[in-house]
Amino acid sequence: MRFSVVPILFLLILVNALYVAAEFAAVSVRRSRIQQRAEEGNWFAIRLLPYLAGSHRLDRYIATSQIGITISSLVLGAYGQTRLAPVMIPLFEGIGGMQEAGAQTAALVVVLLALTAVQMILGELVPKALALQYPTQVALFTLLPMQWSLRGFSWFISLLNGSGRAVVRLFGVKQGAHVHIHSSEEIEYLIEESRQGGLIEPDEHGRLHRALHLGTLTVGEVMVPHTEIFGIEAGTPFGEILDLAADSRYTRLPVYQDTIDHIVGYVHVQDIARQALDGGEGAMLRPVFFIPEDMTLECVLERFRAERQHMALVSDASGGIAGLITVSDVLQEILGGIADEFEVPESAPERMPDGRIRLPGSLRLEDAASLLSASWKGESSTLGEFLMAGLERIPRVGERFVIDGVRVEVEGMTGNTVVSVLAVPAVAAEQGIDKVP
Repeated sequence: MRFSVVPILFLLILVNALYVAAEFAAVSVRRSRIQQRAEEGNWFAIRLLPYLAGSHRLDRYIATSQIGITISSLVLGAYGQTRLAPVMIPLFEGIGGMQEAGAQTAALVVVLLALTAVQMILGELVPKALALQYPTQVALFTLLPMQWSLRGFSWFISLLNGSGRAVVRLFGVKQGAHVHIHSSEEIEYLIEESRQGGLIEPDEHGRLHRALHLGTLTVGEVMVPHTEIFGIEAGTPFGEILDLAADSRYTRLPVYQDTIDHIVGYVHVQDIARQALDGGEGAMLRPVFFIPEDMTLECVLERFRAERQHMALVSDASGGIAGLITVSDVLQEILGGIADEFEVPESAPERMPDGRIRLPGSLRLEDAASLLSASWKGESSTLGEFLMAGLERIPRVGERFVIDGVRVEVEGMTGNTVVSVLAVPAVAAEQGIDKVP
């Protein structure tokens, strides 16, 4: 066997690998990544982008690679068998005592199997793995050979693509564009994969996760409850309004008539300041709109944008006021909570030496249930609301009771709001390890 055969066979395998890599890179590369490279001035990205932008051009690009793979594979098989089989025929005749016809068949089979194995490994599997691992780099690297092949195979591609589309239409299949469209579940999976791979920090992962679930979270889960609304009674003298605004950490203050259940509008601290400069003259009351408590946060943002408002009242099923929500509440749900310079930091759950856990009344019900190993469920969104709903009254400081095996003591109250409680987890209470008398 002449040694010139090996380089030619290797070259044919390399050509096959190039077309395989180009095909897998073209269908797996993200157009946004190439768009970014093109905007940065990358010459290859600028010329690759048009092939990824339209389904017709991408069809031709993929067809070119498939034609290249087919031709290189056929040439490799034909050339390899023609040059290698005659060399191996005498070997089979000498070792196995085969007749010439049998030795020729055996040589052809062995050469075919060997070439197929080498081609599958070096010409298919390796380039495919590289293209899937580094789609951007491989797509840019294979662009020039693919462009030359597009010109050379142009007429053949048109013939094959036209025939393929005709066959597909016979089966009643409509061809769509080759675009990467992912469902929210797939996007969440991709985000999780990126976090596990170290490309996304845990806090970034949390923000993206919460943003994806804006369509499932409802207003009732994030609103300021009815009992915690800070408002101003209609008819309050301007001097008192000025003092209340100065002491408050809010920029928008609801105005109610007689009771907090009858809110007639709100005032903005900017209007209060402006009126103070004008001597206490002028109208300050602004209108407020209502939204149902089962509306999703995604829809709430759209309503805020349409109404050009930053605050809305939340109505319950009976038409009463369930709470209040602002744009800031929605943003905090996405970003994980941002305290301003006027806000008193909310206390975190704290485990006590005697086995009890101190919990803030504003803690989400599901979080409190998880910490206490309890199966608490209900329409209440916070621990404090859940306790008052279970008691059907406002609890007193120091009051103790048991809910589903969890021992609870009310530690602090502010008005009608539960500030903090001390609780013994259900498991600890069953084992009798708590020291609560």
